[in-house]
Amino acid sequence: MSASGGTKAIIAALTANLAIAVAKFVAAAFTGSSSMLAEGIHSVADSGNQVLLLVGGKRAARASTREHPFGYGRERYFYAFVVAVVLFTIGAAFSIYEGVHKLSDPHRVEAPIWAFAVLIFAIVAESFSFRTAIKESNAVRGKQSWVAFVRRSKSPELPVILLEDLGALLGLIFALFGVTMAVITDNGVWDGVGTLMIGVLLAVIAVVLAMETKSLLVGEGATPEMEAQIRAALESAPEVDRIIHMRTLHLGPEELLVGAKIAVAHNDTAGEVARGIDEAERRIREAVPIARVIYLEPDLDRAPSTTARP
Repeated sequence: MSASGGTKAIIAALTANLAIAVAKFVAAAFTGSSSMLAEGIHSVADSGNQVLLLVGGKRAARASTREHPFGYGRERYFYAFVVAVVLFTIGAAFSIYEGVHKLSDPHRVEAPIWAFAVLIFAIVAESFSFRTAIKESNAVRGKQSWVAFVRRSKSPELPVILLEDLGALLGLIFALFGVTMAVITDNGVWDGVGTLMIGVLLAVIAVVLAMETKSLLVGEGATPEMEAQIRAALESAPEVDRIIHMRTLHLGPEELLVGAKIAVAHNDTAGEVARGIDEAERRIREAVPIARVIYLEPDLDRAPSTTARP
């Protein structure tokens, strides 16, 4: 994913959420609806999350230092994980609390026209934001399914925005359902039901985001397709007889570390081995441009039955 594509989706979502949050709080004040209040908090949480993603992208762009020789690319993973925590603690927890409170002490929805007008406005605004996220994601997801894209993407911003926008749209539908049923039945319990539905939805999304970003934080290697390209590039180098073993690790969404032990011929001179390693590195970078940190260790070729040293 290009950084510009992710930033564009983040800014679109942030702009929409700030406008929607104000409208929701105004509607909540006029209607006394807990669903509207929960949705207002939801939009505030989403806005804060988008600011965190922008901060993470900015901090990840810093140059490497002696203390962090591989740079700060993984800060984007850290801030994406914080987003999941914020979404759960603020969005989900508050909505569930407010829903339980409303169920135990229901009140009728006052001036429902405010709620309906704001919810319709919010659905339209969130749809534009979601459309931007889908458009930017389609540019990079290739033939992957949406589930595979969310699970396998090494850039956290677009999957986070996609799930946030999807959650926002579903949350608005739940709020519309709760308010509509509360007005039709003149029973505020339905408002509480809608609020609980929003809270559970946010909790599920937060858990999914936390699991995926945790995996990135711990450290993920290259995709199988990218690893195959690296192997093919290495094996095509004239001085490389075979790959004994290879490891990859994402230092950030657009920076990959490649470490490999390669077998070379017994009669190669040190100069030939050095030139062979340089050529192998060139071919890897040509095949996979994000492979920016490469360490190749030469070893003498051995019989196939011999176990390679780790």
